Amino acid sequence: MSPEIASVKQYCNSLVKYSRRKSIEVTIGDVPMGANHPIRIQSMTTIDTMDTKGSVEQTIRMVEAGCEYVRITAPSIKEAQNLEDIKKELRKRGYTVPLIADIHFTPNAAELAARIVEKVRVNPGNYADRKRFETIDYTDSAYQEELERIRKKFTPLVNICKEYGTAMRIGTNHGSLSDRIMSRYGDTPLGMVESALEFLRICEDLQYYNIVLSMKASNPQVMVQAYRLLVQKLDEEGLKPYPLHLGVTEAGDGEDGRIKSAVGIGTLLEDGLGDTVRVSLTEEPEAEAPVAKIMVDRYVHRSGHSSIPEVTESPINPFVYNRRKTREVSNFGGGHHVPRVIADLSEIQIRDYKDLKCIGHFYLPEPDKWRMNDQGADYVYTGDQPIEFMLPNGLKEIRNYAAWLDSEDQVNKLPLFTPDELLTVKSLHAEINFVRFSIHQLNESLIALLKNTPKLVAVVHSENQHAMAELRRLFFELVQHGIDVPVVIQRTYSQMLEDNFRIFAATDAGGLFIDGFGDGIMTSITGISAKEEQLRWADICNKTSFGILQATRNRMSKTEYISCPSCGRTLFDLQETTAMIRKRTDHLKGVKIGIMGCIVNGPGEMADADYGYVGSGPGRITLYRGKEVVKRNVPSAHAVDELIGLIKEDGNWFQPETVEHD
Repeated sequence: MSPEIASVKQYCNSLVKYSRRKSIEVTIGDVPMGANHPIRIQSMTTIDTMDTKGSVEQTIRMVEAGCEYVRITAPSIKEAQNLEDIKKELRKRGYTVPLIADIHFTPNAAELAARIVEKVRVNPGNYADRKRFETIDYTDSAYQEELERIRKKFTPLVNICKEYGTAMRIGTNHGSLSDRIMSRYGDTPLGMVESALEFLRICEDLQYYNIVLSMKASNPQVMVQAYRLLVQKLDEEGLKPYPLHLGVTEAGDGEDGRIKSAVGIGTLLEDGLGDTVRVSLTEEPEAEAPVAKIMVDRYVHRSGHSSIPEVTESPINPFVYNRRKTREVSNFGGGHHVPRVIADLSEIQIRDYKDLKCIGHFYLPEPDKWRMNDQGADYVYTGDQPIEFMLPNGLKEIRNYAAWLDSEDQVNKLPLFTPDELLTVKSLHAEINFVRFSIHQLNESLIALLKNTPKLVAVVHSENQHAMAELRRLFFELVQHGIDVPVVIQRTYSQMLEDNFRIFAATDAGGLFIDGFGDGIMTSITGISAKEEQLRWADICNKTSFGILQATRNRMSKTEYISCPSCGRTLFDLQETTAMIRKRTDHLKGVKIGIMGCIVNGPGEMADADYGYVGSGPGRITLYRGKEVVKRNVPSAHAVDELIGLIKEDGNWFQPETVEHD
């Protein structure tokens, strides 16, 4: 088998049928995880751990919102000790939720907490190492000496966990890989996996198996690859199939945080991976569980996908990102065009210029000009309801074939064919044509057309409940037949809540973009009758499509905020500060700004951001350019101005334009 082809069994049970990976059972208080138990939901407190009453009340709010485990930071001995008071008060009030101590740099705090709470989380990147961004050339013997040093430091905690029946999460963070791991494996998914396996091998040597594993990153692409590789490595080494804790770190807030989380978590859930979920939002912690529940509930009764043709091998490498190679058709594909956004307005009667505001195109009456924002759709699909007025430059209209034939202008309007229409048509548009089909229509005749029609773009769709898997299977067919036609991913949903739509679309389409599939995206909600509501949903769909492309790092259309969810270590009001920074910088298209409450993951995640704003002490901020410290101990009252000054200094600042919406 080619090294570029990975057996399905290496990282999931099936690529076409929903089949949850069977892990061992892990005991966490009276809420076990893994095996045949439901996928569990958890979150983390944001209040100071020394505030016993506040911690208890926040925990209760989280439990009532759906949390089955609650994690609390224990950065030092005193916080670890106070976990006992928090636990006693919760039990006194009738709450038996298992508590998890979050440990980073303090083994002594971990050893104390393991005697008190039901589970401890350790980060192998900083439990026994320190991160100074130094490159060290280790010999094999020197590296082995380092592993022995880790064993001596880590073994006492393992023995305590065995004695007290305490569970452990070995949780790797992409942003806090040790210098030792970075020096040997680089800033890679393999480095993340090896960081955890070093600790896991020690546990197995000591016959301790009550373990959960995680591979978190703020980049969903890295996160997905790391989890897949972890499962493959566990199997390869003959290690036990430990339960997986899924999460995207520093996902941010609002719709961006939900989309980014769903792209990473949802992609893995689709593959049957994951035994517990934590959604990291820069919001109150009780807001996280309902979002996680939307993701998890999709798989409680997953069925209706038996019609997807089986596959035993993936034609792509699932551990490395490679964009599918396609031919260039107009501004689609070719390896250098960003994925295009098509707005589906086929159920809306577009009669006025202002109707296009919802897809990022604004008509300004006074100068009689159009203006497009950074999330202006590239194409609009109108079906059988053509737009009768002249569209702005940069926006092209796609019509159903019959409506296109009736067009007076068959040059600037573009046809969408069914496979049958494409088979019988006499003439095509000279520059670009679209054909819409599902995997069930992909027969020999259509395959021949896709191969031999140069100016063709495919629009693929699925009505299957397991839509992501069916569409992925369709892409596999295209790859295996050597078809290089650019492909637009279409997902249409019935009416639902906004959060559900964003999460479903980000999972179904985002999972495909994560694997390098897709040259365009079209999302929509069907069955809405009131025009005002239709336009509102068109706006949501358009922003979601751009959000998915941004979260998968395929197309940057706005400022990206790598923002942590806050915890008891946080040194400033993270939600307020994030909102303030967003308000002043959200026009900086493509700039990535990290906003971290403390130093734990700050420097590492800064490596994935252009600029970093990290709490370094009460009322004090450290500013980063990438992973380099630029200014230390900046008073928080001036820190945002200093951050903007840094962006200006680098020539990445421009004044926001004022767009009139009427």
